[in-house]
Amino acid sequence: MRVRVPATSANLGPGFDALGLALGLYDDVAGEVVPDGVRVTVTGQGAGELPDDERHLVARAMRATFEALGAQPPGFAVECVNRIPQARGLGSSSAAIVAGVQLARALVADGATRLDDAAALRLAAEIEGHPDNVAPCLLGGFTVAWTEPPGARAVSLTVAEAVRPTVFVPEQRGLTSAARAALPATVPHGDAALTAGRAALLVHALTAEPALLLPATVDRLHQGYRAAGMPETAALVDALRAAGVAAVVSGAGPTVLALTEPPEGFSPGTGWQTWRLGIDVHGARVARGRLGHAERDPVAAGRKS
Repeated sequence: MRVRVPATSANLGPGFDALGLALGLYDDVAGEVVPDGVRVTVTGQGAGELPDDERHLVARAMRATFEALGAQPPGFAVECVNRIPQARGLGSSSAAIVAGVQLARALVADGATRLDDAAALRLAAEIEGHPDNVAPCLLGGFTVAWTEPPGARAVSLTVAEAVRPTVFVPEQRGLTSAARAALPATVPHGDAALTAGRAALLVHALTAEPALLLPATVDRLHQGYRAAGMPETAALVDALRAAGVAAVVSGAGPTVLALTEPPEGFSPGTGWQTWRLGIDVHGARVARGRLGHAERDPVAAGRKS
């Protein structure tokens, strides 16, 4: 079986740990049952760096899903063609987790019935630790995710046609753990109230009135506290917003996401790549068979520039 999983951007400014967007940049992953052992091959992003055995995140997610299904195979082989940059705030870990969950479900007879989509989301969120990236990766579109007993839940909403994301991807990497460590235990009530209002406005702006995206992406919960750890990212967000662009930190960074188009000729400076991406509306897509020639091409599928 094979699965295509999209990149994602979480938070989108004020929607901390709740809002996410699936982007048209994809990893392709294939898996099959083998007589013994676990083998993982990686092409593209992360090649030569990521583990090639049980330690690989796709393999770990597959093991957890097989366990949930009560159907551990004798062994399995995985082939990953990665186009989503690693540790840049574009959901590479969530893509790996969702790919593993979906592949394991597909490789087990009646796996999608025995572990339905709602349960798959809960499991993926448990592995990742939060649902804001796994939800859009699994469901596609613009998602609102939350957690309640017995686990993560999410809804997917249709994005207005005028929303055309651009991502500015730096050379340096970031760590989600470091970005979270920069956050204070409490924030002023006024900041929380302002951010809650903007998050609510953002749902309307993304789905119905993109002209409101600039005020809707104001955040006082996390981006300001993280700025010292990634000054180039903070400076680029400020420059874009000063030019009237609804720009935010993508996830924990250091990538910057612009939800409205930058001015013609805008340059982020040296050390950045600019990619115009579509919005993925399908989420993770599973099919039978191994990866073909097109899926094995490590060039960034979906990237427009």
